[in-house]
Amino acid sequence: QVQLVESGGGLVQPGGSLRLSCAASGSIASISTMGWYRQAPGLQRELVAVISNRGTTNYADSMKGRFTISRDNAKNTVSLQMNSLKPKDTAVYFCNYRRWNGNYWGQGTQVTVSS
Repeated sequence: QVQLVESGGGLVQPGGSLRLSCAASGSIASISTMGWYRQAPGLQRELVAVISNRGTTNYADSMKGRFTISRDNAKNTVSLQMNSLKPKDTAVYFCNYRRWNGNYWGQGTQVTVSS
């Protein structure tokens, strides 16, 4: 089993920044992708960014230039630096861990962008 715990969510003003972190524990494989997805009220879950164990990244087009994903393989953590936040970024952000034989999700952390 793999356990994912997100942290760093909260309330931030438009234009502000937040850094989300996700710690993975349990049966961690070296070859895996980790990433972030989000789901706003009334909308489907969407990709934010993913990163492989080798550091290859993929971003949703709307996130590119504002968000940066990073990974620490030694600590089994993945982070998401979010800058220039907009009210439309308000959502529950979920950490994701994917390997050859499994796909795991965290419980999510709320990000609210409002003045």
